[in-house]
Amino acid sequence: MKICWKKNLGYFCLIAIAISMLYPFFAMINLSLVPNGEIFNQGGKLLYSPLTLENYSNVFEKIPLWKYFINSLFVALVTTIGQVIFSAFAGYAFARLQFKYRNVIFLLILITMLVPPQVNIIPLFFLMRQFHWINTYQALILPGLFGGFGIFMMRQYFLGLPKDLEESAKIDGCNIFSTFFKIILPLATPVIATLAIFTFVTTWNSFMWPLIVTNTESMRTLPVGLAIFKGSFREITLWGDLLACSVICTIPVAAVFLAGKKYFINDILQGGVKE
Repeated sequence: MKICWKKNLGYFCLIAIAISMLYPFFAMINLSLVPNGEIFNQGGKLLYSPLTLENYSNVFEKIPLWKYFINSLFVALVTTIGQVIFSAFAGYAFARLQFKYRNVIFLLILITMLVPPQVNIIPLFFLMRQFHWINTYQALILPGLFGGFGIFMMRQYFLGLPKDLEESAKIDGCNIFSTFFKIILPLATPVIATLAIFTFVTTWNSFMWPLIVTNTESMRTLPVGLAIFKGSFREITLWGDLLACSVICTIPVAAVFLAGKKYFINDILQGGVKE
């Protein structure tokens, strides 16, 4: 009975935490459907009325939201795919291959994780300008293709896989590439999905770097476009329009997480199990 009481209390606490985290998101969606002039007249209602899609239509009329959305989606997808590919190759090399200065190179990669991203902005900007890549997709994508976190994450996962799998594949006639693509990568699906989620969310929410390297509306990403849209208000802030933009910004992030939730949870569970 005592154990059951503790279990129910734990469920109650989890439900309370979930509600406290979901309520602001629910309120954002609900308020985005309320006319601008009525938002501050709703008091503390849980469900607001009247509801309308006027805010969403206003946003699409005032700014090229679809262009911002497509830019963000393209940059986030390409960066995520590139980050996963390069991290998988590098992580496997550091985990299984023997080459000169392997540990030293890996240590240098780990040190880059300790450097704040803001420190690299000025050198990266001058590098992009030297290549004439300012206001291009190359400047938005290339700096995000390589990261110490992804390499470290993949390496640690590959180190946890038994070497018997690779030895058995070698006996069956597989070379290192066949082993990697046919055996290792399928087993690494949970960690790949986890890295993809982290990379996509980070790239999608990136603001400082896209703000610096883009200077036309045709190349702006959604966070930058939203900030410029907010800065266009003079006397009255259109909160309904801003909330509508915010809802649109969260849709891809929520979709990616829901799509990879199963693998993300599996990766966490596998990380907590020790043989």
